[in-house]
Amino acid sequence: MINTERVLYKDDENTYEGVVAYDTEIKTKTPVVLIAHAFGGQSKSEESKAIELAQLGYIGFAIDIYGQGKRAKNPQEAQRLMDSLNSDRKLLLERMKVSLEYAKKFKLADIDRIGAIGFCFGGKCVLDLARSGEKLNGIVSFHGLYDAPTFNQDTKITTPVLVLHGWDDPLAPPNETISLANELTSKNADWEINAYGKTGHAFTNPNARFPEKGLMYSESANDKAWKRMMAFFENVFK
Repeated sequence: MINTERVLYKDDENTYEGVVAYDTEIKTKTPVVLIAHAFGGQSKSEESKAIELAQLGYIGFAIDIYGQGKRAKNPQEAQRLMDSLNSDRKLLLERMKVSLEYAKKFKLADIDRIGAIGFCFGGKCVLDLARSGEKLNGIVSFHGLYDAPTFNQDTKITTPVLVLHGWDDPLAPPNETISLANELTSKNADWEINAYGKTGHAFTNPNARFPEKGLMYSESANDKAWKRMMAFFENVFK
């Protein structure tokens, strides 16, 4: 049986509200996968991913990067919330680490088997976690944002990185994807980029129906990407 729980956790300034999903039949130490949200804030979408990960035998943890109650009601609010952290990547990283440390305290968490996935803005968040030198078993970016922070430029990446990318994504055009590949190579990362043709931004989101903006759900790309993620975690969690 899959159980979900809302959890509160804190740093020195904020309270965060996440969702944890797990299989109650599993009584042994279990790998944990963090789910970093898109620009609107923690939502039912990330909660559903936590449940899907729990069905795979992991502890799924839909994290909160903005803070309790900070959820966008429209794209303009979402942009403001995201911009507040885009302009302070050190703060973004600190909040990722708060969520990571909280995940390690879960009763059945296997702290030697922890991964993270992120969607859109969340893809940037998990990439920044890897860029920090933090050692996880693996991170996966789904249609993420690839610009690197200006600090920790010389830090080696020790976490395996899987990037799942729509080649026609207007928010991450080919030159930025190639720049990410060059960055990962220069930092000695174990990396892989899967690019899906005729696929834009937000391809995992069934509510993305804006082809004129390059934002469009793709059932085919979504299916391929999730299956690749499943195989990736099966391998890194061995």
